[in-house]
Amino acid sequence: MTSPAIADATTRFAADPGSARGTPTVTATLVDGRAHLTAGAFSWDADLPAIIGGTNQAPSPTAYLLGALAGCGVAFLNDTLAPQFGVRIDAVTAVARCSTDLRGLIGMQDASPELMDLTLDIEVTTPDTGDRVEAMFAAWRERCPIFLALLRPRTVELSARIA
Repeated sequence: MTSPAIADATTRFAADPGSARGTPTVTATLVDGRAHLTAGAFSWDADLPAIIGGTNQAPSPTAYLLGALAGCGVAFLNDTLAPQFGVRIDAVTAVARCSTDLRGLIGMQDASPELMDLTLDIEVTTPDTGDRVEAMFAAWRERCPIFLALLRPRTVELSARIA
């Protein structure tokens, strides 16, 4: 029961694999003491907690990372995978969590700035059960780009310069 949009995309991508490739880009610029981010027509802000120098006027970059994971848990399941696997979805909730130690961000000894204990809980309300639902969840684990990026990190090329 694949949606017409997914069926059309599958046909187009099969005929021209290059049409499926993209280069998502987000640009962050300092505006009013916060990171102002843009991606195409969308814009949002990021900030840090006041206790470590931010103004706490916007979600933290950590919140956005967790939001990307939880958002992929909801949007990718509902918009793409459920139609592909013929699963009817009434509701989806995803909660992403981690633990942090802010001491690591300010460079205190014996404290790590790394995110730890990442978890994602996804709950799908559906009248369907069985193999199709399990196959949908398996496909999510195999194809969610945010989950995969966290599970199997890639090298990030970093350039830093003084203007």
